[in-house]
Amino acid sequence: MRDTDLTDRQWRLIAPLLPRENRLGRHRADDRRTINGILYVLRVGCRWKDLPREYGGAVTCWRRLKTWQERGVWSRILRVLLGQLHKRGRLKLSHSYLDASFAPAKRGARASD
Repeated sequence: MRDTDLTDRQWRLIAPLLPRENRLGRHRADDRRTINGILYVLRVGCRWKDLPREYGGAVTCWRRLKTWQERGVWSRILRVLLGQLHKRGRLKLSHSYLDASFAPAKRGARASD
C-alpha cells in the first residue's frame, strides 16, 4: 500500500457513494483500485500513461475520473468527507475557500472589476 492509497476507513466512507455496477456486460474494474490510481496521478503529478500497473489501466482510471465528475460522484464524496471533518470539529470554515484562483493574469489581459 502506498501513501496515496485510501485507508480502510476512508474506503468505508466513500464506497456507498459510488454508482452501482451495471448488471449487464463486463464487470467493471475494481473501484477501490481505480480510485487509488486516480489519487496516485493527482498527488504525484505523473502522466496517466506512467501510472503503475498495480492500479490497473490508465485509460480506465482516467475514464472513471471523467465519468464520475460528470455524474457528480466526486461532489458527493467531498460533501461526506467535509461533513465528517465538521462533525469531529476539524473543519475551520473561516480558513476555507469555496472557489478561488491564484494564477496571475497573462500579459495584456484586462484586470478584473
